[in-house]
Amino acid sequence: MFFYDYRYLMFMLPAFLIMMLVQWYVSSAYNRWSRVQARSHISGAEAAKRLIQYAGLYDVQIEGVQGRLSDHYDPRSKVLRLSRGVYEGTSIASLAIAAHELGHAVQDQEDYLPLRFRAAIVPMVNIGSYLGWILILIGMLLQISGLAWLGVLVFSGGALFALATLPVELDASARARRLLQETGIIVGEEEMRGVSNVLNAAALTYVAALITAIMQLLYWVTFVLGMGGRRR
Repeated sequence: MFFYDYRYLMFMLPAFLIMMLVQWYVSSAYNRWSRVQARSHISGAEAAKRLIQYAGLYDVQIEGVQGRLSDHYDPRSKVLRLSRGVYEGTSIASLAIAAHELGHAVQDQEDYLPLRFRAAIVPMVNIGSYLGWILILIGMLLQISGLAWLGVLVFSGGALFALATLPVELDASARARRLLQETGIIVGEEEMRGVSNVLNAAALTYVAALITAIMQLLYWVTFVLGMGGRRR
């Protein structure tokens, strides 16, 4: 139904365009710095092993996984999963991404509060993403504004999750820069500039996700507000 609502396009088209632009920028930054080899000549996997030892994360394991930029840290199994390009690559981009994911492992070890908060709201967000719009539509069909506003509140969990993700990712990137410098894996201003370029580009994806979540939430707010006008 809302796909035919001009307001949906008004809110979501700009968010979609921002997301597409950011994805292009991330891909461009990764492609550029994946062609620049680090002077340390170590792979992302080797860098991760060195950083694990340096940070004292002896219970963290490293695995190679399929996919492009599918890198992530799994706090439940204490496994750092690196895409093949990062796992085997010796480029500035590979080292930056491996160090960023290792930054999440350090956060996990230190019980970093924003990380814990984000993990705690995941069940609420998963339920809200499905239940929220259903409550809104039922409220609209039955003309029960309270039920519709409850749906908006439940649906707002997605925006809260996107907001909570920002400090977690920015902190992981800051840790990555510091760890790479302290261990000598990255040396010189040019290599650090490349690391920052890759990590800053990646951070923009979370900014774009937050913008998208907020715009989607604002759409539902205007949708429910319109119920009063339709009743009159």
